[in-house]
Amino acid sequence: MTQQVIHPMVKLQRNVQSLIESNIIKPSDSIWKIALLYGNEWQHWKQELLDFGFSMQDPVSELLAVETWDEELGDRA
Repeated sequence: MTQQVIHPMVKLQRNVQSLIESNIIKPSDSIWKIALLYGNEWQHWKQELLDFGFSMQDPVSELLAVETWDEELGDRA
């Protein structure tokens, strides 16, 4: 029995989706708004997002639209 490893960005997506479902943020909000909710962890997540080509002004909906996270390409597919 093998356990599938979930990419950290998938976990971030799930957390952000939960924030939307709880009406804490909206899909049209800029990604930087989630910084307020991540506190000390934000620098890590911000760098991850930048590495994948996001800007902090991109809407949260773009983060949620990513289907696969490819480390080798450093890009979102």
